[in-house]
Parts: sequence; C-alpha cells; structure tokens
Amino acid sequence: FFNSVTTKILHRTHFHNDFIFVRPAVSTEYIEYDEIAATPTYRSYYPSRDTLRETIVRMIDNFQLHLPFDNLERDAGFVLQAMSARLAQVKLRANFQIQVLSSLFFRNKGAYVVGKIINGFNEVPFALPILHDKSGKLVIDAFLFGEDDLQALFSFARAYFMVDMGVPSAYVQFLRSLMPRKPRNELYNALGLAKQGKTLFYRDFLYHLRHSSDKFRIAPGIKGMVMLVFDLPSFPYVFKLIKDFYPPPKDTTREKIKGKYLLVKQHDRVGRMADTLEYSEVAFARDRFEDELIEEIRKFAPSQLEVSDRDGDGREEVIVKHLYIERRMIPLNIYLQEAFDAGVDDGGVSAQHARGQIEQAVIEYGNAIKDLVAANIFPGDMLFKNFGVTRNGKVVFYDYDEIEYITDCNFRKVPQARNEEDEMSGEVWYGVGPHDVFPETFAPFLLGNPVVREVFMKHHADLLSADFWQAHKERIQAGYVHDVFPYECEKRFRRQQAT
Repeated sequence: FFNSVTTKILHRTHFHNDFIFVRPAVSTEYIEYDEIAATPTYRSYYPSRDTLRETIVRMIDNFQLHLPFDNLERDAGFVLQAMSARLAQVKLRANFQIQVLSSLFFRNKGAYVVGKIINGFNEVPFALPILHDKSGKLVIDAFLFGEDDLQALFSFARAYFMVDMGVPSAYVQFLRSLMPRKPRNELYNALGLAKQGKTLFYRDFLYHLRHSSDKFRIAPGIKGMVMLVFDLPSFPYVFKLIKDFYPPPKDTTREKIKGKYLLVKQHDRVGRMADTLEYSEVAFARDRFEDELIEEIRKFAPSQLEVSDRDGDGREEVIVKHLYIERRMIPLNIYLQEAFDAGVDDGGVSAQHARGQIEQAVIEYGNAIKDLVAANIFPGDMLFKNFGVTRNGKVVFYDYDEIEYITDCNFRKVPQARNEEDEMSGEVWYGVGPHDVFPETFAPFLLGNPVVREVFMKHHADLLSADFWQAHKERIQAGYVHDVFPYECEKRFRRQQAT
C-alpha cells in the first residue's frame, strides 16, 4: 500500500530504497508473536507407528471445529491407510514428526489441513481436504501427498485461500519448504495477499534483469486481436497490454476488457484460468527491447508506450502505461502442432508418444471447458490458441476479453434450413441475438484435424450440443454449485469406500 501511494506522488527518480520498499527493509524470517498465549505458526506431533491414528485424530481436534465429523475415527483410518502405503517400507527415524500449520486454509466448499512429514533427511508435504457430506457433517475427503499434489492445490489458476494468519511471512516460509519450486510471490497471492505478491514479484523481476542479458521480444504464437503479448525468453512470465483498436468482428473497449480481467481475478478460477498481476507505469531499459517489439507496440498500442530518458540519467527507458503479467505456458495450438510434427502415422514409438500427447491434450482441453462451465464461465473464443499447457500437462484458459457468465448466454440450436438456398448459403440466414450461442457451430473451427476430431468426439461430443450448455445454465440458475476438486477423484476416500 505504501509503495502504491508513494509511486503516485513521487517522480521515478525517487523509486529506490530510500523512499520506497524496493528491497526488504527488515528480515521476515523466523518472526513469531511474542505473547505466551499466541498460537504458533505450526504445531509438531511426535507419533510412533502405533500411535499414528490417535495423532491424526488429535491433529484434527486441535482446530476446534464447531461442526461434528460424520466419523473422524474412520476418516483417520483412511488417512493412516494412505500414509502407511507410503511409509510401510520406511524405517522411522528418531526425528520422525508431523508438522501442521495452525490455521486451516479455506476455499470454496473445503478447508485444508496443510503440513509435512519429517523422517530422517526427508520432508514430505501433505494436505487433508475437509468437506461437508450430504448430511452437513464433516469428512476428510482425501490424502494429498507430495510436492506435485500441493502444487496443484496452490496453483496460479485457482482462487485464493482465506487463512487466519498471525504472521503471513512465517506461513509463506513454511509453504516454501513444501514447494521449493514455487516463487514466494505466488504463495503470497495464493493466500490472498496481492500487495505483498506484487511487491515480491517486482523484486524478483528486477533481480532477474540484473542477472540476464536477453531481450524482450514479441511472444511466439498467433497474435491476438485485442492483446499484444511479449516476453523475455529467460523469464517464465508473459506481459500483455491492451491494444488501442480492435478490428472487426471485435466490438469492445479498453474498460470492458479490464472489467473481464477483474471478473476473472475475483471469480473461482477452478484451476482453469490463469491468475494475472496488474501494473501501471512500468519502466524497462530500452536496450533490453528488440526493435521489432517497440515498433509493434507503436503500431497497435501507441497510447500505452513512452520511450524517453524520463529519469534524466542519460539512459533511455520504455514506459508501458498499463499491462498484465501471467505465467507463461505453451499455447495449446503450438503444443498440438509440435506433436503432429513429430509424426503420428509412422507406426513407431515416437508416433505412439505423439498420439498420446495429442489425446491427453484434447481430453484436457474439453475438461478445462467443462470445469469453466461448472464455474458459470463461458470462454467465448474457444480456439486452441487461447489455451495453454502447464508444466504438469494441465490445460488453462488465458484469453479473457470475450468471457461471459453462462447464465447471461442464450444457447440455441441452429434452425432447420427453410430451403436449399439457405442450406448452401455461406452466410448466416437466421436471426442471431447479442447473447446467442450455437454450440454445434464450434466444430468447423476446432475439429479440422481428423486425429483431434476423433479424440474430441469420443470424450467431449456433448460440448457441441446446445442441450448440454442449457442444462448447466439451468442448474446454476437453480442454485446448484458444482464440485470441482483440486485433486483427482481417484484420491477421494468416500469414492473408494463406495466402490
């Protein structure tokens, strides 16, 4: 907050640590409340193999939840069974312990216990989702184990947690020990602390610039009609600015586009919409920009660009008036094209791998759309170029200028042609309202490739039916909130018990 206010008042020549917090002013390590009655950042438990079950029950009881569990002893048994499957052949060392953060992590319908198991030199993160069952009682739904499970839970494509933290930096330090590959700024963002997240991101960015020499360039891929995207190859983020004008059929404004990005920021992203950082008046060194990128910005977004020696230090700067920053992903169209380029018809091992890659990506693409539907989001432009593939193979949507609430759309079937002339016409001969959507018309734009079409029709043909979309719209309007879990359904204890 201090940085935001101060940078609005002072000239850029004052943007250093004498006036704003560019670097940390104090160490945030090992901060705790000094009061004797204060809750510690985390609690430690020291079970033996024989007392693990009782320890799990005590661990949950210490959160003092008001609602009763359906059967906590049974759920503790599920957790013990899942934990034992990973510890069965492991010798428990003298330092064997379980450390658990003292506050629950709340998001959507769930609360999460987050901690780690320490044994010898090994530290393994875990999380326990707590949900309501149909009767309103509490159940432990799954046992999430390992860094990848925690990374998915704290993904940049999910909504922020609500956590009652006495010392946020202590929580972030603990979480960083569970997910060492995750930047601290993303952890602050995941905890809903956007100001701290933005400040840390900017510090990391400046540090990276000091230790790199590559140049900002136009981002690879198909250029968008609304957003101009550039990146720094050595930095895992992309920079997006809104163009000054938009060719037909786009009918939007800068303020409308900002509104869409704000909608995504505040909405449940269900693991399928990338989070964004929003900055204004961002200065870059001119010599770090390729000339082609400067010309691209001058051509499509001149109002957003200033190139000058504004600081008076003899070095030219590029000042971008407003931009969004997102995690870089591989655009889905490029991901699929690389698989096709590897060859899918030669019958060898590489062809099998390429086909598997295509199949997984197309299935994930359809799953992403269905998860968005569950969150009351219609993506608008569903072309592959508007989706990206993450490091873990998840497909995430990142083009927000055409998104709408499902409940604001009118899903229709294409009317029966009145005559042969209508049927053969290349133009739309029937009336189309501003919120009308015709799902059966998606296929020609998405399924031109026969391999893609085969996989899509096998797993997601319902996306081409107006009935599918209309049914979900009616369920949302009736107040039904669909479950979208940040972990595979196979991990759920209740499902395993039912089967």
